[in-house]
Amino acid sequence: MPSDRTRPNFIFILADDLGFADLGCYGGRPDSSPHLDRLANEGLLFTNGYANSSVCSPSRFAIATGRWQHRLRGGADEPIARASPELGLPPDHPTMASLLRDAGYTTALIGKWHLGYLPWFGPLKSGYQQFFGHLGGAIDHFRHHAGGVHDLWEGEDEVFVEGYSTDLFSERAVRFIEEQVDGPYLLSLHYNAVHWPWETRSDVAESQRITNIVHTDGGSVETYLTMLRQMDEGIGKVLEALEKSGQRDDSLVVFTSDNGGERFSNMWPLMGKKMDLLEGGIRVPLIVRWPARLPAGQTSDLLAIGMDWMATFLAVAEVDPDPCYPLDGIDLFGEPVDRALFWRMKFRNQKAVRRGDWKWLSIEGDEFLFNVREDQRERANQRYREAERFLALRNEYEDWEKTVPPIPEGATVDLAIAPGDIAHPA
Repeated sequence: MPSDRTRPNFIFILADDLGFADLGCYGGRPDSSPHLDRLANEGLLFTNGYANSSVCSPSRFAIATGRWQHRLRGGADEPIARASPELGLPPDHPTMASLLRDAGYTTALIGKWHLGYLPWFGPLKSGYQQFFGHLGGAIDHFRHHAGGVHDLWEGEDEVFVEGYSTDLFSERAVRFIEEQVDGPYLLSLHYNAVHWPWETRSDVAESQRITNIVHTDGGSVETYLTMLRQMDEGIGKVLEALEKSGQRDDSLVVFTSDNGGERFSNMWPLMGKKMDLLEGGIRVPLIVRWPARLPAGQTSDLLAIGMDWMATFLAVAEVDPDPCYPLDGIDLFGEPVDRALFWRMKFRNQKAVRRGDWKWLSIEGDEFLFNVREDQRERANQRYREAERFLALRNEYEDWEKTVPPIPEGATVDLAIAPGDIAHPA
């Protein structure tokens, strides 16, 4: 194993429900993300970055384990919306955090967990030594509750802290970096922004009026962009703290989103959004900076997906995965791998596979074949012109599906977050 001096820190920043084109560096609205745009200029921007799912907790299972989320029962719910001893990340399952912790890394999760509830599941049971954040899928950004249930924790102790959640998470991340003087660390900073409820730092009064945090009767593009800017501002402070610590060059920083955007997001030119397997629901911003190894200002069209980061971090740190839980993700800095990416959603019986430029998609039994490089909006169905390719990709999907458990009886879809305007390529 390399010495601590040669092992980089890992800072994994995850936004919630961020659209593919919300950031300026992805063609978004002006001045929405100056610090993230700078991060992209200083590092590597992926144009084919994907989430493992178009909804939050299944994506987080994949990120945490480096494996298809379908391998675990909790990964079948879209998303986890209730406390249950069967719905969560099993404490005995190796994770990115647990393997790095056992290799000498200090590990912390700040922000959203959403992989099961206490007493059965939690960050401290799955490799994190520190946790400050919420266990469920969303909280009111000021009152820190969902459905009338308070949800803010320090470790496994409920805490009551005043403040706007985005700022609280940014401040705690800065403090964590400032405290790290011995050995490498993994900091997972999982914001609840830009997820509903639609509240900016100045919307305390709006918070008091909200009776349902899904908040379909509120919000606006202006509010959404302000939430994004305030998250970006916090990320800027985290990066500044990293600079001041003297560890900028030896820290691998990743920024991405757990799935595609929702009602106020910008996915242009993609179609679809959260809960869809159209590109707008699964293709996400992905920015990586590692000055010691990656040249600045680069762009990559490599197919990358959330579960790849566990394999990548372990390879960089020279830590072996658990042989009893072989990884499905790949080392993104390793030798090129010829592979396909697969998705499956219970919602609307959606299925998809992408290999190279081509994507097979099935929605409620309707099947499509798109060249997503030439036809980013998935409008030109090539299934008959490219009949052989269509059948090959469909068969490849069917072969892959045999390698993961079927969708279990009782797996649920939280219809409260399902989009009201259904996207469909037909």
